[in-house]
Amino acid sequence: MKIVVQVKLMPDAGQAPALERTLHMVNECANWVSAASFEAYGLKGSVKDLRSMAYGELKARGLGAQAAQHVIKRVVDAYTTLRANIRAGNLGVIGPSGAARPPPSRSCSVRMPRTPTTTGACRGTTTPRPYRSGRWTGA
Repeated sequence: MKIVVQVKLMPDAGQAPALERTLHMVNECANWVSAASFEAYGLKGSVKDLRSMAYGELKARGLGAQAAQHVIKRVVDAYTTLRANIRAGNLGVIGPSGAARPPPSRSCSVRMPRTPTTTGACRGTTTPRPYRSGRWTGA
């Protein structure tokens, strides 16, 4: 049995700027990992590959260990989903060379909330979505 919990962040005036800085840093790091992964491995980078390539840089950029691991895992998951969608034909026709494009730069990022009391959204959407049982889902 799964228990679904909806969480709403409500930072006070002192916490809001720190939260905003953190989310911007995670966005920048996710974009960097995604670009570096695509350059090095195309759509086939594994968690092990990316950890050895990007973990040190993420830590040097000021990301904590847990956040760095999460960013790497989210990038790998985004590319896995993209590969599955390409194979299933959900992204249109693939060209004669069989080349695929990388996912959008915001595919692994957290969208900044408009107000400090709303939750962010993943996958570049503009509508805030609640976090449910380990996945971002539609409200």
